[in-house]
Amino acid sequence: MTSSVPRLVVAAPSSGSGKTTVATGLMAALAARGLAVSPHKVGPDYIDPGYHALATGRVGRNLDAYLCGPELLAPLFQHGARGCDIAVVEGVMGLYDGAAGQGELASTAQVAKVLRAPVVLVVDASSQSRSVAALVHGFVSFDPEVRIGGVILNKVASDRHEALLREALESVGVPVLGALRRAAQVATPSRHLGLVPVAEREAAAVEAVAAMAAQVSDGCDLAALVSLARGAGALPGAGWDAGAVVGGPSVPGTRPGRPVVAVAGGPAFTFSYAEHSELLAAAGADVVTFDPLRDEQLPPYTAGLVVGGGFPEVYAAELSANEGLRKEIAALAESGAPVAAECAGLLYLCRELDGRPMCGVLDATARMTERLTLGYRDAVAVSDSVLAGAGTRMRGHEFHRTVVEPGAGAAPAWGVLAPEKRVEGFVERGVHASYLHTHWASEPGVARRFVERCRTS
Repeated sequence: MTSSVPRLVVAAPSSGSGKTTVATGLMAALAARGLAVSPHKVGPDYIDPGYHALATGRVGRNLDAYLCGPELLAPLFQHGARGCDIAVVEGVMGLYDGAAGQGELASTAQVAKVLRAPVVLVVDASSQSRSVAALVHGFVSFDPEVRIGGVILNKVASDRHEALLREALESVGVPVLGALRRAAQVATPSRHLGLVPVAEREAAAVEAVAAMAAQVSDGCDLAALVSLARGAGALPGAGWDAGAVVGGPSVPGTRPGRPVVAVAGGPAFTFSYAEHSELLAAAGADVVTFDPLRDEQLPPYTAGLVVGGGFPEVYAAELSANEGLRKEIAALAESGAPVAAECAGLLYLCRELDGRPMCGVLDATARMTERLTLGYRDAVAVSDSVLAGAGTRMRGHEFHRTVVEPGAGAAPAWGVLAPEKRVEGFVERGVHASYLHTHWASEPGVARRFVERCRTS
């Protein structure tokens, strides 16, 4: 089986060049012309896919070769792009930047090569003219297997500036597919962990995405970009399928019916991979989303709880004020029901966060710090839990400015193997809580085990 979905990758020489503006604006502009656009993001980032979803009306999906392995990039892409007219993949960092010290692994260039997709290079031209030719030439020649099909010039100052840039690039032989002026209305606010998520600024986000679409429509050759995407090579193999990889229940004596798995959402818990809920559903669960900021009770018949990442530190007062829900979550955990918490979820389960009472499931406190913890991690499960048996190897990602004390319980969740050796997280009763963000598509047995425990707890 092969895929012929037209596709292109939006990359840049470095972070801050305007990838998100161009990729999101292009997605929205193409969707406005009636195309079904499949949005994707290279790397572990949760926030950009929210803007992509707003631009396209489809779930934003991540492609991360470190978390999932290069072999899953094409199947996950095909799964997300199924039935679409075109796919746009936003890169991460600079085109050739990836996991530290591991070559091209997890880089945008690696994803472009695996997907056989042409690259559009977004160049911040604000402080250069003729030098842009040297820059683009270097990126074109660095890896001949990466096909750079065009350049979009960003932050162009004037018509004269644009003319100089275009003249310089004629010698490189890479077409200029767009030139964008500086535009304040497309800017999106940032804070301690990057862009503010869509869920926290819905009306403003809609306006920003519309402005991005207008800027790309006015400044880029959409027909040429679509033509470039249609030139992507055929992609062999089948799309990823949650039902096929997770299989059916295997534990004898499980109760019939579909257990309800409550998944935290809303503005405080915006970090999640779509494949997690798809795997839970394929494993036999009814997945119900709830908002810990507003919902005073868990969904009816909740048998298991998943609390992913987000920004509980921003909403600590509101989360603390929802005392009824906090007590219900504590009672659910005390009963032994499966509870999986990552990063923000870990903070929410602590006794307190920045001095405010939280759920009290874990005898630990959490607080904000100035120090950023960021990076990929190789890990092994230290303790048997509702997610994995001891010895299970997984890769994850940490991204936070908080600290939990103590950092690990009597039964730690993970032993981090690289870049440094340590234990972290908590396994207590049916609770698995950790800072580590993982992608369950890399180990679908995690979802299967969790749902099976929901049936038997």
